[in-house]
Amino acid sequence: MRLVIARCSVDYAGRLTAHLPSAPRLILVKADGSVSIHADDRAYKPLNWMSPPCTLKEGEDQVWTVVNKAGEKLIITMEEVLHDSSHELGVDPGLIKDGVEAHLQELLADRIETLGDGYTLIRREYPTAIGPVDILCRDADGGTVAVEIKRRGEIDGVEQLTRYLELLNRDPHLAPVKGVFAAQEIKPQARVLATDRGMSCVVLDYDALRGIEDDKLRLF
Repeated sequence: MRLVIARCSVDYAGRLTAHLPSAPRLILVKADGSVSIHADDRAYKPLNWMSPPCTLKEGEDQVWTVVNKAGEKLIITMEEVLHDSSHELGVDPGLIKDGVEAHLQELLADRIETLGDGYTLIRREYPTAIGPVDILCRDADGGTVAVEIKRRGEIDGVEQLTRYLELLNRDPHLAPVKGVFAAQEIKPQARVLATDRGMSCVVLDYDALRGIEDDKLRLF
């Protein structure tokens, strides 16, 4: 990753145009080729960015031009570079779920038939280019099902499962892939969004999965 702190102005030319006037900013250039511009008044969201695949050309006139495959351009005009360093971060191990979510995944994988008669496990932590899917399994008809597990089911979890499904459905060996959003508690807005996107919602009972109470899931 390359970190550049500079006084600069930024222009975006593509489906729309945008201009950031001169100010000190942080520019991140990641190993995947993405370039993002950050200010100091927000948590993580960049002011502007270019997603990969894209190319970066640094001109002799201190103008950086980033171009994506659609021909859109992010033009960064440097006025003063205050810091410029590169760091090798290596392969990230990914997000580690908290103990409850990890245990829910393990328990559900061991008792995958609780999702329905005839369900069989393909594998836990099924790898994809954007992260592992909690559980990949097959239903009684042999169809592929991706399961995203949360302790608390909110909209961001539905969005995460949506991204997985979009990617998995590009694989002809797996498609069509259905989605199951599973959590101990599912917020009403998340349930509405999941249902609208054709996903099933499953409320998980932690104790029941552990065999302490009734061993059935409530499927809605």
